[in-house]
Parts: sequence; structure tokens; C-alpha cells
Amino acid sequence: MGEEQVLGVTKLVNWLLAKPTLALFALLHVHPASTEYPIPNFFAMELVVFAFAIVFFLWLRARMSAERPGATQQCMEFVLTNPMGLGVKDLIDDIVGHGAERHVPLLGTIAIFILFCNLAALVPGLMSPTAEVTVPLACAVVVFLYYNYFGIKHHGPAAYGKTLLGPVPAISPLMALVETISHFARLLSLTVRLWANMMVGEMIYVAFLGLTVGLFLFLGHLNPVGYISALVPIGIPFALIIFHVFEAVLQAFIFTILGTVYLGLALAEEH
Repeated sequence: MGEEQVLGVTKLVNWLLAKPTLALFALLHVHPASTEYPIPNFFAMELVVFAFAIVFFLWLRARMSAERPGATQQCMEFVLTNPMGLGVKDLIDDIVGHGAERHVPLLGTIAIFILFCNLAALVPGLMSPTAEVTVPLACAVVVFLYYNYFGIKHHGPAAYGKTLLGPVPAISPLMALVETISHFARLLSLTVRLWANMMVGEMIYVAFLGLTVGLFLFLGHLNPVGYISALVPIGIPFALIIFHVFEAVLQAFIFTILGTVYLGLALAEEH
């Protein structure tokens, strides 16, 4: 990792944690790409998101009130449940059904984590960890293991395994192959959908922001009136910010609803 590509926050995280990280890598016989910055940008950003979430929710917990909920509390409650039925709890209740409450903590945590990660690039000098394929893949693996675990727990290993064989015994081997590939394709779907959209969205946001700043400086150097004429392209970053927020929320929602659907299918009574 070249130094010009290292975020300032990554340098700070490595300054704090590089030595124990290198010791752990040596123990595991792992060779980092850079010994100066063994913790890459995306992982440093994940740590920042984790730290922010911890501080934020501790602060929110201290301010929570059933009688006089504040604006922040109402916003977070809106994420869980809302009149449109699009909150995390709403989706799980509708799709999973009986006993859905037990699944809200994990699926809700992943949804909020992805949302925070997606929005991180709005802060100058930061990036969205979900724009790196490793992060969406890790979230997809957690969801994959989670819904399969509860599917097996709910129906039993034998009954759950029979869903791979299909209803016709004559083509059971073929159906087992198709269904197995289909299940693992869900990993690919969850990963690529989130990663590709956030990576492209972040590239467009950064590119247009750079072009807009360059155009503003160019027009300003021509004459003082140039700064006034540059007010029009300056509106482009604000439009891109709105688009990026929309994309961040949408991709977190899609990941959550797909994970919920997979869980609902694993727990369906026809199993």
C-alpha cells in the first residue's frame, strides 16, 4: 500500500495498533502488504465505524425516554419500525412470522453497520468500507451461516437437508446439485450487489467532486466574476451527496431484506 493511498485515519489506527497486529500476523505466518501500515484502509475504517457506533449508541441509550423521545431516538426507532412497514423489525415480522423478534438483534445490527459503513464516505478523508469486497463478503457469510443454522435448528438436519433433494426422487441428485449451487449463489448475490454499487457510487462521487473543485478554481482564476459563475457547478456535489445518501440507505435496505427472505425460506414450514 503506497503512502499516498493511505488515509489519515488509517495512519492513526496503524500508529496505535501496528505492533500488536504485526505480532499476530507473525504468529499466523501472514505477510502483510506493508509492514509500515499492516492494517489496510477498509479495516481501519471498519474500526472507526465500530468505535463510532459504540459511542453513538451509548450516548443514545443515556438519552432514551419513553415519555419524551428525542429526534435521534425517533430516527433510530424509524429504522426498526415505521408506518410504511419498511423497518428492520417490520420486515422480519412480515417475512419470518412467528418468533421473529429473536432475529432482530443480529439482522438489525448488520443493517445498521452496513448503513454506517455506506455513509462513511460522506466525511472528507474517509471511505466506505463496503466499497471493498472483503467487507460485504464477511457480512454475507454471517447471514449465510445464520439462516442455515436456524434452518437446521428449526427443522432438524435431516428434514432441512431434504429440501435440497426436491419433491421428485428420480431427479434428487440433480436437484441437490442445483439447490446447493443456488444456496452458495446467495453469498455471491449479497456480496456483489452491495460491493459493486458502493464502489461505483463512491468513485462517481469522488470524481465529480474533484472535477467540480477544479472547475471552480479555474473559473475563479479567470476573473472575480468567475467565482460567481462557478456557483452553478458547485451545486453538483450537493446533488451527489443526496444521491450517495439515497444509495447508502437503499443498499443497506436491499441487503437486509434479502437476508430476511433467506431466513424466512429456511424457517418456512414446508421444510
